[in-house]
Amino acid sequence: MNRQNTALRVEWDPALIRKYDRSGPRYTSYPTADRFLPDFNAARYEEWLHRRAAEANPSPLSLYFHIPFCQTVCFYCACNKIVTANREHAGKYIDYLEKEIELQARHLGPHREVRQLHWGGGTPTFLNHAQMRRLMGATREHFELAEGEYSIEIDPRKVDAATIALLREIGFNRMSLGVQDFDPAVQKAVNRIQSEEETLRVLTAARAEGFCSVSIDLIYGLPKQSVSGFRHTLDRILAADPDRISLYNYAHLPHLFKPQRQIRDEDLPSADTKLEILQDAVAHLTGAGYVYIGMDHFAKADNELNLAQREGRLQRNFQGYSTHADCDMVALGVTAIGKVGPTYSQNFRTLEDYYARLDQGVLPVMRGLECDDDDLLRRAVIQALMCQFELDFVRLGRQHGVDFPRYFAAELDDLEPMAADGLLELGPDRLTVTPKGRFLIRNIAMAFDRYLRQDRERRAYSKVI
Repeated sequence: MNRQNTALRVEWDPALIRKYDRSGPRYTSYPTADRFLPDFNAARYEEWLHRRAAEANPSPLSLYFHIPFCQTVCFYCACNKIVTANREHAGKYIDYLEKEIELQARHLGPHREVRQLHWGGGTPTFLNHAQMRRLMGATREHFELAEGEYSIEIDPRKVDAATIALLREIGFNRMSLGVQDFDPAVQKAVNRIQSEEETLRVLTAARAEGFCSVSIDLIYGLPKQSVSGFRHTLDRILAADPDRISLYNYAHLPHLFKPQRQIRDEDLPSADTKLEILQDAVAHLTGAGYVYIGMDHFAKADNELNLAQREGRLQRNFQGYSTHADCDMVALGVTAIGKVGPTYSQNFRTLEDYYARLDQGVLPVMRGLECDDDDLLRRAVIQALMCQFELDFVRLGRQHGVDFPRYFAAELDDLEPMAADGLLELGPDRLTVTPKGRFLIRNIAMAFDRYLRQDRERRAYSKVI
């Protein structure tokens, strides 16, 4: 498969984007988390941990820690979070994370190698310095932290140079900074006041401490946004020269996420304006030399994401795009979602349930799924589309023991209109997404989603663009 120029070009066709801009999954997993079932419980998850540990060469691990606390609420946020100013909550939470670390490690076997680690939230830097040292120390006690990617999500309003130095000292080498937009009117409308100066101070401190990758998170479609206002934010971000930029679509779903009810519908940009903001942003980022990796991610040409994509190692998971496809993901903390072998598992959503299970000495698994052969095949197909923009029918068929064109005859027929619109090219042994179709990759992936094909209208998803 020739991946040399897979992600180097994006073509913009507003008419086609409007035509295909419907709701659909983001495919951080397949099957998606809303398909998980409660009969996949702690006992079944533990069975799979033991199976993986008993293999001759167990897969390395990726550890994800969910830190749910935030001191203030951002109105756009759809994350699982607990808004509180009481820092004592964090100490108790670390107590229980330590219990879960010990339980996970007991089932996985001693000192399993970890190549990736991520603290997400919420706001991970809600933890004080002693708590951060304590959590990383407990992790090192039970796992072997090899050389790899150790990342953390940062709210620049909540850290100083001393915190950045501490994070580097305890092992982090990558970070993502939440910015969203520098426009004061937008910040006021979403209850997140954050100056350019405090944001750039954190980025400067990260570089001084030797962080090897800094990513900036932006959101388009927020209230009060305009093309010119967002362009100013992009100019300031590009001047800071981050390694990666994530450009997320704001999904306004106030019936699902209570904080979004604070956002007035009349303050949201129109569909046309939102599309213009995205179009201008993409042109500005690619014109500045950033490569479109997929979905909402851009990276410098020499960034490890771009390299992993060219080499076929890129994967997509619950933290976005990742460079280590060979890792089992072990997730810790409330609502955290992991992937071990052919399974997914999700922890309980509330602190009360999470604490109660751990007090019983049981892993706090709320639900999950054990993928069947069809799930695994479709997962491989959707991963290839999301990460490589291409399907090799012969290779995938050989790997999964199927005649690909025959197995997916209905799906390939459904994609013919997209091929006619120039979003993809269909050959006898290959599907290739064109530069015109890359921003609509979710639509193409949806054709292979068995659950969505059976259940087109029952689930609520965000718009593709």
